[in-house]
Amino acid sequence: MSEHEAYVTPKFAQPYWAKAAYEVLVETAGRYNAVITYSELAEQVQRRSSLRTKSQMRNWIGGLLVDLVKVNHVRNEPPLASLVVHKDDGQVGAAYDEVLRVAGESPASDPLERENRAAAARLECYRHWGADVPADAQPTLSVRARVVRARTPVARTVHAEERRGAVCPTCFMEMPVSGACPNCD
Repeated sequence: MSEHEAYVTPKFAQPYWAKAAYEVLVETAGRYNAVITYSELAEQVQRRSSLRTKSQMRNWIGGLLVDLVKVNHVRNEPPLASLVVHKDDGQVGAAYDEVLRVAGESPASDPLERENRAAAARLECYRHWGADVPADAQPTLSVRARVVRARTPVARTVHAEERRGAVCPTCFMEMPVSGACPNCD
């Protein structure tokens, strides 16, 4: 912890973290097919705000994302929460159903439906916040989610027909089907 940082309660930090989270997620949305993990987001918001907490991330990150969902909804923006995924499987969590509720939609009936809806929202985010999105871009699962799903026999048949770009060997992001990695050019 630097000399300018302070330990605070999540309740105190929430408005400051919300501003920092919005900035981090808009930056993420500016890179086609980029996602950020919950733990990366938690670290970034604490670092940018100089407000740290001893509270475990799982106790406050959901509330932070719910606040952002509401901000995006009021501003008529795509949900930035769709960019936040679990590091183990690369998917949004069950809390993503709050995005659907705020939008007036019913919660997802299963994790694959939830992830497909989040993938569509991510594509909207990339387009809205100026990422270099190919004209024929389709919603895609995160690289990590595709790896995890490829190990599952059911997932293999569901996703077999999807058109995918190669994974960049440098940054491990999916590249556009049309060519070079936009993150590493």
